[in-house]
Amino acid sequence: MRILLIGNGGREHAMAWKLAASTRCSALFIAPGNPGTARVGQNVAIAATDIPALVDFARRVAIDLTVVGPEQPLVLGVVDAFEAACLLIFGPSAAAAQLEGSKAFSKAFMVRHGIPTAAHRTFPAAAYDEALAYLQTADMPVVLKASGLAAGKGVVICETRSEAEAALRDIVQDHRFGDAGDEVVIEEFMQGEEASLFAVCDGDDYTLLATAQDHKRVGDGDTGLNTGGMGAYAPAPLVSPDLEARICREIVEPTLAGMKAEGAPFRGFLYVGLMIDARGARVVEYNCRLGDPEAQVLLPLLASDFLELALAGAQGRI
Repeated sequence: MRILLIGNGGREHAMAWKLAASTRCSALFIAPGNPGTARVGQNVAIAATDIPALVDFARRVAIDLTVVGPEQPLVLGVVDAFEAACLLIFGPSAAAAQLEGSKAFSKAFMVRHGIPTAAHRTFPAAAYDEALAYLQTADMPVVLKASGLAAGKGVVICETRSEAEAALRDIVQDHRFGDAGDEVVIEEFMQGEEASLFAVCDGDDYTLLATAQDHKRVGDGDTGLNTGGMGAYAPAPLVSPDLEARICREIVEPTLAGMKAEGAPFRGFLYVGLMIDARGARVVEYNCRLGDPEAQVLLPLLASDFLELALAGAQGRI
């Protein structure tokens, strides 16, 4: 099979290495790739967000399957464009990728489908004064999130009311995260330990990869702002087999059923960020792709054929 992988991060290096290891892979192209991916396939100078050029390339070189690494082309509709061109691709549609592309959407979705998450309120930028008033009565600490894509950096944990007010101003008025801050989600601070669960989904069914934990905070001792991730380990010892089964029952399966019921079946890598305490697990956020640091520790553990998993997901036969 001739494979196209979209992306250029450490995640894509891990994905390319694993795809190239498949006996079914006869040629691997990575757009745009990086020096690491060039060691296992052929880099192509097309930006991950240049969707028309990606479609044209896939047609010209007779790509059999495209796999998408990063979130931005998914939210922009790369899957929809490839499917309109009758090209096989593995990843969620733009409608399904809203689970990551809009925290406002994902929070409302979880409420509609009874999926456990933090209590929250969502405010558009035009309701800045209303959001400010809400912070006067909210319990501290509190978490402010830019609703749109912010490369894993749009989350601010605020210990005091003055920090929360400053973060709100930073996100909404000063546009620290650009258009991602056109809506802001204010939610309760969840106590516990974070872990991430990864599922390969075909719209109806799923299979699990390993769990993982990443290192988010910029400072030593788990302090400071969240980053896009600075390393990870897998599997996460926090997630026992019993807890994993409960997470699947209470979160993964209702998520897939809910997306299908709303006309946007989720096909792709579903990454569920979790907060775990004595009561169980709640969703911190959804991502519609593999994590960057996490993929680098998940994929070396995978005994199965990664290409076959992606192909089964794209063809609806998990």
